[in-house]
Amino acid sequence: MRRLQRFTPNEIKPAGWLERQLRIQAGGLGGRLDEVWRDVRDSAWIGGSAEGWERVPYWLDGFVPLAFLLEDPRMISRAKRYVDAILASQKPSGWICPHPEDDAASYDSWAILLISKVLTVWSCCSGDERAEGALYRLLKNFHALLSSGAVRLFDWGAYRWFEGCIAIEYIYSRRPEPWLRELAALLREQGVKWSEKTPLWETPAEAWNYDTHIVNVAMALKAEAVSHGLLGEEYSGEADRFLGLLDRFNGTPVGVFTGDECLSGLSAIQGTELCAVAELMYSCEQLYARTAAAKWAERLELIAFNAFPAAFSDDMWAHQYDQQSNQIACEIFPDKPVFRTNNCEAHIFGLEPNYGCCTANFSQGWPKLALSAFMRGEGEVVSAVPVPSRLDCDLCRVELRTDYPFKTEFVYAVEAKEPFTLSLRAPSFAKAAYVDGAPASPEADGLFRVRFAAGEKRVLRVRWEVEVELLRRPRGLFSVKRGPLVFALPIAYEKRMREYERDGVERKYPYCDYEYLPGSEWQYALEGGFEPELRAVGETPFSSARPPVVIRTKARRIDWGFEPGYTSVCAKEPRSRAPFGEAVSVELWPYGCAKLRVTELPLTEPPAER
Repeated sequence: MRRLQRFTPNEIKPAGWLERQLRIQAGGLGGRLDEVWRDVRDSAWIGGSAEGWERVPYWLDGFVPLAFLLEDPRMISRAKRYVDAILASQKPSGWICPHPEDDAASYDSWAILLISKVLTVWSCCSGDERAEGALYRLLKNFHALLSSGAVRLFDWGAYRWFEGCIAIEYIYSRRPEPWLRELAALLREQGVKWSEKTPLWETPAEAWNYDTHIVNVAMALKAEAVSHGLLGEEYSGEADRFLGLLDRFNGTPVGVFTGDECLSGLSAIQGTELCAVAELMYSCEQLYARTAAAKWAERLELIAFNAFPAAFSDDMWAHQYDQQSNQIACEIFPDKPVFRTNNCEAHIFGLEPNYGCCTANFSQGWPKLALSAFMRGEGEVVSAVPVPSRLDCDLCRVELRTDYPFKTEFVYAVEAKEPFTLSLRAPSFAKAAYVDGAPASPEADGLFRVRFAAGEKRVLRVRWEVEVELLRRPRGLFSVKRGPLVFALPIAYEKRMREYERDGVERKYPYCDYEYLPGSEWQYALEGGFEPELRAVGETPFSSARPPVVIRTKARRIDWGFEPGYTSVCAKEPRSRAPFGEAVSVELWPYGCAKLRVTELPLTEPPAER
């Protein structure tokens, strides 16, 4: 199994639309959370009285790489203020969490695993030598607590035990001491055996539990990949089996799974929690880096270019907790939510709809995607996720100019410092590929390889041919896909702004809540004849007003109807598929641009089964 290495924010920089997207995040909720939200602003992690468990580490896990990718001195200084406070609070024993050390047994160790990831990220981004020493002492203390029986994993820590392997591996690569591998073994021993939980994913119960909690499941996809090396075990490909089951019993057309908040089956009106979207992206990034299997990079793109941007307002000041494939309104339910275990406002756009975990955790999505643009092998640089970016490392300088995923043309400006190979990934949806105008076929592992001599400068022009395809969905419905983008029928809407205070948390413009009220027809069946129209990518890449690509097609009205008991949720499937009236021209928009949408639709003449 081939393994790739990650580059740091000192080596990779975003460009083009991706840099604009990161700057939008920096100016929105994710970049300003320490100024507007008490659970970060006044956290116990920095000596305050607010939450002292997962929310500050969640936020820093994304804010730190964002600050360094953008080379923003003020953001770096703000991140350093938090890290300085955390490091200063570390006890001589190594205990670092804002909870009494003599009561460590009652503190869910998920916070220890999470802050260890943050210190790893800070060390990689900043080069701060203090972080490595603090992380070493933190892990040494955790090993002592677990091995002595003073602390045992429970609840979230038990289900997310493998997350600690990120930091353990980082320290082990610098200080290969046997107790670090013992710590990994202790975590695995006390942690949940995920392979034993998969039968519960097939018919998930309509009840909250850790076993089918969608964020736990999204994280667990990478469990074996990040732990097997430390444990001295062969990699068995457990993630492939997990993914197959999740797709089969809970999948959506945009690469994520239903889970509001636990796995919710195959329904276009059940939700998917934003934390799970961000964590699933991270799992795919880790899986691709550790296996070099193309399916993980391709799944990452499907999620990152569809499900992730769909959950935010254009300015990224508001987000959803739950998104739906067929989401015809985002109004607060007056009584019973359609969601299985989430509340009546989980799908509105706001500061912290349902729970605040997503408010803190979504920040990792775009920065970690940017850091996945290039990865390295032995004498090799892999264009893993071909988004606009620049790489400057010991082997080469590479500038990638592209509007991917909206267009499938790429310009690589390459300057080799040493002899190296540039490897370009060929996606499964490409009907043909061209390098410098000539047809090209990938090697057996799906990569095109171009070799460079030291000092060589060259510009590569790459193009993929892609076509519109139909994805079969449950209940005889279909989704439209082109390249990595899934398309949906957009629904026009008006926003209803809500400013208020609840439980001491203020919602005030721009960090207030919004309901999205539908204002256009959505009860259609598609007739077919799909014609893409490529447009300019604007200042807001996934704009909800001016999408950078649309697909024109014909549709006819049907009597779809509402889910029984609801007036703002479409039925799971149309009550009648018989079209009436004349065919009309409609535009399908990228899923991430269409905040209200129907993504899984009937066809007036379904294709024959194959």
